Amino acid sequence: MLEDGSAPPEPVVVERICGAAHKPGGYTDSKGRFSFQVGQDQQEMVGEDASIGPGDVGPGLNGAGRSTAGSAGPTGSSSTLGSDSRMMNCDLRAVLPGYRSDFVNLAGHRYMDNPDVGTIVLHRIGNVQGTSISVTSLEAPKDARKSYEKGEESMKKEKWPEAQKQLEKAVEIYPKYAAAWCDLGEVRLKQSNAAQAREAFAQALEADPKYLKRYLPLATLAMGERKWQEAADTTGKLTRLDPVDYPQAWMFNAIANAHLHNMDAAEESARAAVKADTGHQFPRCEYILAVILASKQQYAEALPLMKSYMKHAPNAPDAETVRKQISEMEKTAGEQPAAAHPQPRQP
Repeated sequence: MLEDGSAPPEPVVVERICGAAHKPGGYTDSKGRFSFQVGQDQQEMVGEDASIGPGDVGPGLNGAGRSTAGSAGPTGSSSTLGSDSRMMNCDLRAVLPGYRSDFVNLAGHRYMDNPDVGTIVLHRIGNVQGTSISVTSLEAPKDARKSYEKGEESMKKEKWPEAQKQLEKAVEIYPKYAAAWCDLGEVRLKQSNAAQAREAFAQALEADPKYLKRYLPLATLAMGERKWQEAADTTGKLTRLDPVDYPQAWMFNAIANAHLHNMDAAEESARAAVKADTGHQFPRCEYILAVILASKQQYAEALPLMKSYMKHAPNAPDAETVRKQISEMEKTAGEQPAAAHPQPRQP
């Protein structure tokens, strides 16, 4: 629930954290309730974003590769808890941008215990201007909310045509329903209809300009279409509304500015991305910063960032290229003074 005692009017992701591993477990329903089976395998939905290009950051940095950034939903097959150790060193938290979540420790829970773990309370973060819960959701008529909830259920089951039908009904009843417009945009994207998805996201912006949820999908579309100025503008608005919860937006902003040859702005955003990504969920942030620093011949700082990227993403699509870049930078560092280091060459 929110700290005022009310249930969130939109679905919230509940996440299980075990050490460094973050495992999405499910979404809340209209009353804030959630459930998922401990031990359930989560299927990650990974999408590609546009990579930083060698020609835009300096010579010799070819093959930066495509980066991946994942979000996860409550999909996958069920399994039973094999032992109590599955919950050792594990906590539950709710994930809602603009809010800080209480944690529920699972260490004392056993397989046959009452599964009620109590209430997770979300506290508003003061320095975030944007909102993850649209004010328009609070004013939605009953019929519109009912269609929206049916659309949400169909989305969880990946029944995209049915979800689209229900969400279109929701916005027809209540044209200012920003959350429904956002989800409608996502459903249209799932069905390869980018033009109508853009229209839906634009409707969400018109309904509620401070609603955070619609910005990142629009930025992702712009990145995929290599519309760098649009990507920079969209992510810039998002990070101004919420500088805390969107490391991926900072990363996109850095890439877009690098392609626009705004290298100081790119470095600033890349540093903000690394700072915001406290859980290393987007290790690509470190590589982007490393490439930008290398283009400025700041090799001493770039090299550890590249190594950290490989530590947290050893199986990344561009891992072989990055390891070769690391090797060349180390070799160069041993042969020449730091001030004379050339750009790392791509074999």
